[in-house]
Amino acid sequence: MSVSGSIEFEIKASPEKVMEALVDVESLPQWSSSHRKVEVRSRDDQGRPKQVWMAISTMGINDEQLVEYAFTDDTVHWDLLEPSNQQKLQSGSYVLTATPEGTKLKFELTVDLKIPMPGFLVKRGQKMALETASKGLKKFVEGR
Repeated sequence: MSVSGSIEFEIKASPEKVMEALVDVESLPQWSSSHRKVEVRSRDDQGRPKQVWMAISTMGINDEQLVEYAFTDDTVHWDLLEPSNQQKLQSGSYVLTATPEGTKLKFELTVDLKIPMPGFLVKRGQKMALETASKGLKKFVEGR
């Protein structure tokens, strides 16, 4: 059973500066406590990450995953390329919109876990992912 969540938040920085931080996937461990290690395995023709391996840990559950990124001027999207130890599927995206104060972001994440977990643990993990995606990224970008 897949679980989806989304959050909207604003960062006081230009969309270009926010996108620069999102493209810098090797910096994920600096602002996302779930990401332990990140390695870019391939890049697109503009030098942006395409296939990325990640070691993650959320609520004591460790996983390794290979995701594929796709970028446009105002979106970052990724999908799990193959099932990981813990997930059948993962799909996520950031959509950036310029505002007078900076950039409004919408973050969406869908995961389908392999192992059954109690609903309250799934919701807690989802909440942690959404908070990290908003608070961690905001602090990282505004501090650059």
